[in-house]
Amino acid sequence: MSAPVRIAVVQSRIERDISANGAHIRALLETAAAKGASLALFPEGALSGYCKAQITDWTQVDWPLLSAELAAVKKSARALGIVAVVGAAHPIADRRPHNSVYALPSALRYDKRYLSNTEINDWFTPGIEPKVLCVGDYAFGLTICIEVHFPELYMAYEALGVDCILHATYGVGPVGDVLLRSHAAVNCVWMAVATPANADSPASGIISPDGEWLARCQQGVDIAVATLDRDDPDFDIALNRARPWRRRARQGQIYRDAL
Repeated sequence: MSAPVRIAVVQSRIERDISANGAHIRALLETAAAKGASLALFPEGALSGYCKAQITDWTQVDWPLLSAELAAVKKSARALGIVAVVGAAHPIADRRPHNSVYALPSALRYDKRYLSNTEINDWFTPGIEPKVLCVGDYAFGLTICIEVHFPELYMAYEALGVDCILHATYGVGPVGDVLLRSHAAVNCVWMAVATPANADSPASGIISPDGEWLARCQQGVDIAVATLDRDDPDFDIALNRARPWRRRARQGQIYRDAL
């Protein structure tokens, strides 16, 4: 038996003004905590703004202000007893920034590894490794935006034993719903996805290990919450039968033994 964990997906609005984004995030973080969430996921670029949308040139970014706002969100998260998973660009000396999500108040930061053609050539420096965030008895993997098109990332997180993958993005595209639900169902993990309220097609929510939506945000600024519970009988087949069997099948020994 393990204690369930309640998580929130926050469909926040992203502006050019970093201070406004910070205040907006902190206010929504209070609401998520009031709903009983131990973790709240915000979209890609939620604090800094998103490249090509709110940001058209890195010289526009007030990096000291961004650092101060990250510290303010960290302080608020600690006071509320919640983990805030917040998208923001991360500066690197003499190089392009990382496209990152911060897990505050911890020191964990995930840097997007698989970049688009435009990102790798004009905007960002890629990250190099997966990151696993632990909240209570549950482990969370992290992915960003276009990484949804690379199933090997999700299979690798399953192999690391994560319970849920947190996907921060600025949009999901026309087949995003199918991809997200497929990653959840194939790997038997929960998936949480956060898009901004002012994206073309906001689609924030939480998906179960059998690929069904558990909770979804409405249009506009909104918060969806769900409880992750490994002992929920609705997910017994996905978590206790399908997942371990598929792991053994991928390793291949059961098939070699049958020859």
